Amino acid sequence: MTEDIEIKEIKRFLQTLIPFDSLSPNALSKAATGLSIKYFSSQAKHVEIDYNNPNLYIVRTGAFEIRNSRQELIDRLGEGDYFGFQSLLTGQSVDNQVPILQDGLVYLIDQQLFSQLCNDSVDFERFFNRAHAKRLTNSPATIDDQAPVNLTIKHLVHQNVISMTSDCNVEQAALLMSEHRISSLLIIDNDELTGVLTDRDLRSRVLAKGLHGNAKIGSVMTKSPICIDINAMAFEASLLMSTHNIHHLPVLNNDKVIGMITTTDIIRSQNNQPIFLIGEIARVKDVDGLVAVSKKIPELLQSMIASDARAEEIGRVLTLVSDSLTRRLLILGEEKYGNAPMAYSWIVFGSQGRMDQTAGSDQDNGMILQREPNEDEAHYFKTLTQYVCGALDACGYIYCPGNIMAQTDKWRVDLSSWKGYFDKWVNTPSPQALLNASIFFDMRLLTGDQKLFDDLQLFVNGATKGNQIFIASMAGLAVSSTPPLGFFGKFVLERDGEENKVLDLKHRGVALINDIVRVYALHEGLSQANTQHRLNQLLGRKILSKNDVKSLKDALEFIADLRLKNQGAQYLANKPTTNYLKPKTVSRLLQHQLKEAFEVVHGAQKGLQSKFTRGMF
Repeated sequence: MTEDIEIKEIKRFLQTLIPFDSLSPNALSKAATGLSIKYFSSQAKHVEIDYNNPNLYIVRTGAFEIRNSRQELIDRLGEGDYFGFQSLLTGQSVDNQVPILQDGLVYLIDQQLFSQLCNDSVDFERFFNRAHAKRLTNSPATIDDQAPVNLTIKHLVHQNVISMTSDCNVEQAALLMSEHRISSLLIIDNDELTGVLTDRDLRSRVLAKGLHGNAKIGSVMTKSPICIDINAMAFEASLLMSTHNIHHLPVLNNDKVIGMITTTDIIRSQNNQPIFLIGEIARVKDVDGLVAVSKKIPELLQSMIASDARAEEIGRVLTLVSDSLTRRLLILGEEKYGNAPMAYSWIVFGSQGRMDQTAGSDQDNGMILQREPNEDEAHYFKTLTQYVCGALDACGYIYCPGNIMAQTDKWRVDLSSWKGYFDKWVNTPSPQALLNASIFFDMRLLTGDQKLFDDLQLFVNGATKGNQIFIASMAGLAVSSTPPLGFFGKFVLERDGEENKVLDLKHRGVALINDIVRVYALHEGLSQANTQHRLNQLLGRKILSKNDVKSLKDALEFIADLRLKNQGAQYLANKPTTNYLKPKTVSRLLQHQLKEAFEVVHGAQKGLQSKFTRGMF
């Protein structure tokens, strides 16, 4: 009797999981009675996986991670999540580790039972094939080398049903298709999809057959068309199209048609990859063309989010795109106003300097001039920088609210003046100087004279390294704002502009880590601006332990990833992209992990305060 109750509970749990809910009652019973149960203690640190006898692991309770051979985080798992399926599908061992975060129970399904379940349900087998494709995108290969293999149809389809009934005539259909500039039409009778009418149908089945415009759609349409589910992968759509020599696929959501996807949509998804976008930028001849290209950037961001790219990679790619836009504008500007009268360096600060830009980034840039300009030269550079900054604003990189831009006279000066600025900020660390430091000390050369930038970088490193008063002041600023956690580990929420209770993942999360790591980098005289790269450079130095570096890297990636996914969800919902997260919109596991990430930040702040402020703040 006890065993029966336990089996019923296992079946009840499995039935709540996709894809077990697609199994027949008999197969579900086989799964519940044939699986084994294992307890994993966090004291064991890792799940020991026997690749000679692979299993599907189903998390019942507890929390786990998947990390690759370079210890990079691939996934975090909680109740109802799976691992081990890659070996079941490929028959090969996978060089991943599964750290145990919290004690837990796991259900194990062996190879034989897994195969039986796959044979019972096509949806069951397809689910794990898709999951395998998705996991592949988290391999160490850089995003520039990845095709969007796991981009889903829901990120490509325009959910706009343009349809007719089969008793309408082809002339009416052709007029409707021309009006909406589409190459295919959904044919729906009594709320059921009965066919598709395409340009090719009109050519081969109407014009080529000598039929007139009053011919009924039902006599010439493609009947019972092949369809695809909204949650299918883009590569599945491409495979279907090539296999059946078709160019249009109706898209279904819960068996209801919600739109159409075409080969053009698939090609466009590939052209939204960074290499195509940057190549297009290099060919554009005017600002209007660059504005048009920049409108594809949200689609690029959405594509990368959908393919589970790491937050660090997404930031780098988005920054490379904005770098390319800026370089192209400088070229177009010099073509418009003539060659520059002297050498210069275009430098970028803040998020562009760190190469971690996201949606809605503003401008932070400046210009180092070879020498102090005369009146004509000053006019030239003001005109050039106004052209570039104005065009960047038109492309979606809004003007800096603090006017930290090359078009501002103060930030377009010779090398000596720049050194004077940094010297004052370092040696007279007023509150405003410290705020400047949080932006200007994350600087990077974008284009122009390398020596000018190197001279400034060398000067800055020499001024900050070991400068205890300045470092203490910067450390005090870095701990002046804290992660949004209360005394009892609960989130401390704030209100956004719509009076929603939210967490600010940028200013109370990512920015705090950037601030902490910047202090260590300046103390050590490091030249990198990117926070992850700074942490890599800090490895092996006595200033931070290896465990502290690893924890900060993981916390930064996790919070940044959650921020980007939240922005992706906002974009799909046609809402403004913000840094605000409503905690209840994510799972309890993610909430728990976010609290842990905030705890890491809080601990790092205490460590920073202990090392550098010595009770001054």
